[in-house]
Amino acid sequence: MGKPSASSSTLKALINHAIQDLEVTPEEYDKIMQCAHDDGHIDNEEKALLAQFQEMLSNGTIKRVKG
Repeated sequence: MGKPSASSSTLKALINHAIQDLEVTPEEYDKIMQCAHDDGHIDNEEKALLAQFQEMLSNGTIKRVKG
């Protein structure tokens, strides 16, 4: 398995912040998506982080709120 990209650690920190306060603003959501796509490649770690994030949004663990 290849080494995770540098952006995966930033992505992890952004998602962890959303998990900690159980909500995400439109600006935070956009920042998470932009971070994932910044290098033009979504590696396996980023895919796993985004899948976990999307699942938590879908099941209501993390709420989308107005900024």
